[in-house]
Amino acid sequence: MPRIHPAYRPDRPALGRILARRGSWNRTNKFGGDVVAIFLNKDGTVKSIEPFITGFIENNNYIGRPVDVELMADGSLLVSDDFNGAIYRVTYGKARVAGR
Repeated sequence: MPRIHPAYRPDRPALGRILARRGSWNRTNKFGGDVVAIFLNKDGTVKSIEPFITGFIENNNYIGRPVDVELMADGSLLVSDDFNGAIYRVTYGKARVAGR
């Protein structure tokens, strides 16, 4: 599980992990389908879990399913989505959209 790069949350310590939650497949009310930041105590126990990337569920239907995350050397985060067959690159800073 990749560590949280300090650039993503300069106001928070880097003691944490990023987790892709693909989501449930057999529930009436869909759950998961997001990427969360897990902040840890110094002893390794979970301090808090916070949303990091959301919006993969609309009207109880998946529009994306994040599967895995990979931290790159430049601090960016790659998120794979097996529903759309896509890989998203997340960076900290000014919002940008990839060209086509």
